[in-house]
Amino acid sequence: MNEAVQERRIRLTSGEMANLWTSYMNDSLSVCTLSYFLAHAQDPQIRSVLQYAYDLSAKHVRRVAHLLTEEECPVPQGFTDKDVDLNAPRLYSDTFFLLYIGNMGKFGLTAYSFALATSSRADIRAYYSECMASATELFNRSLESLLEKGLHLRSPEIPKPRQVEFVHDQNFLGNFLNIGRERPLLGQEISNLTYNIERNLLGKPLIMGFSQTARDKEVRRYFERGRDMAQKHVEVFGSFLKREHLPVPATWDTEVTDATTPPFSDKLMTYHITVLIASAWGQYGSSTSVSPRADLATAYSRLSLEIANYADDGANLMIKNGWLEKPPQAVDQVALAKA
Repeated sequence: MNEAVQERRIRLTSGEMANLWTSYMNDSLSVCTLSYFLAHAQDPQIRSVLQYAYDLSAKHVRRVAHLLTEEECPVPQGFTDKDVDLNAPRLYSDTFFLLYIGNMGKFGLTAYSFALATSSRADIRAYYSECMASATELFNRSLESLLEKGLHLRSPEIPKPRQVEFVHDQNFLGNFLNIGRERPLLGQEISNLTYNIERNLLGKPLIMGFSQTARDKEVRRYFERGRDMAQKHVEVFGSFLKREHLPVPATWDTEVTDATTPPFSDKLMTYHITVLIASAWGQYGSSTSVSPRADLATAYSRLSLEIANYADDGANLMIKNGWLEKPPQAVDQVALAKA
């Protein structure tokens, strides 16, 4: 038996099956989103980056569908051309398109690295290794374009250390009651605050556009709540930088037009936001782990709880409307025993 045949006979693990399912859902969403962006983008450089991202997502959809079919697993419904109206008026500017793609590259690096690390089969590892390489290329292309156009949000600079120092005071960790003056922010803490501000600054105009084009009133209210929450999180994170006299990035709210015709289905928009919320939740946890100051840990914990509640409401909204596809799951042995 040759190695290729033997490899194909190895069953998918729970992690591999889950990763492929999630990849299909997210890439089919990207195909719809980017096809609409391409229908309206005018800047040649931005169109080039968008086209590269679109081609990657379309390729991934076909590749994952093939892998699942080979395993006799159902291919998710995901999102199709029924979830996007390419003739809808422009909802976002070219600047927003490029900012979105820059964030998409970062999102891909995180998602694909996890998928690679939790895969065992050689063909699945090869696939996600390719995805990592293409996500890196997308990130670099978008970043170069952002830098050329003066749109890249750089993390604030801090002085170079003059010598190696060690911590000898418990005040380095701060206190949860926030009594007295906290020590200056560490470089890693500044970087994470800036990154979380950047994500919310991009998420806010995205969800603003969704809120003014959603058909269902309950969905629209859900987006309005998310818009306000993003603004609140920017202000909370920004307050830490301001106390250190560090710059806070400007908003991108003006990159949304006054269009009210929906380019996307309510289902796609709601799922889109739940995916971003889940990613933000994970990022807040990661930021907490590298932020020793107690007041920062408190803020991240409080805002993470807000995100968790918002994500839960989004999932319930999708279930109510019959939009939530069930991911692969374990066998319910209790139910089988009662059958």
